[in-house]
Amino acid sequence: MTIAVTDKLDVVLAIRRKVFIEEQGISFDDDVDGKDPTAIHLIATDGENAVGTARLLISGEVGNIGRVAVLKESRGQGFGKALVLFALDELRRQGASRAMLGAQTSATGFYEALGFAAIGPEFIDAGIPHREMVLEL
Repeated sequence: MTIAVTDKLDVVLAIRRKVFIEEQGISFDDDVDGKDPTAIHLIATDGENAVGTARLLISGEVGNIGRVAVLKESRGQGFGKALVLFALDELRRQGASRAMLGAQTSATGFYEALGFAAIGPEFIDAGIPHREMVLEL
């Protein structure tokens, strides 16, 4: 398992398409929101195969982790956790003091186990219930 920063946006978008658009039924426009060109993209690989991704957006001291996706056949093997932990380290390297994310409600336990706390009410994004979550770095 390897996690790294990548500029291979085609690979990142292929993973997101499989997870968000094909599997979860999110629209292309909800996934590809125009923020990718200025984002930091992470990729998880299993040998030669790209199996997961995450996107980082930084504004001042706040880093936003988003578009965390692991291919269905690679889930349960620690790729998601490794992506988030790498993302937190990268946010620290970039000078962020707080990490934020909008977690699908079904994944809040995963993020809480990594130290995030849910804040605010549940909200709907792309037709899916979410909770805002925060972690002080």
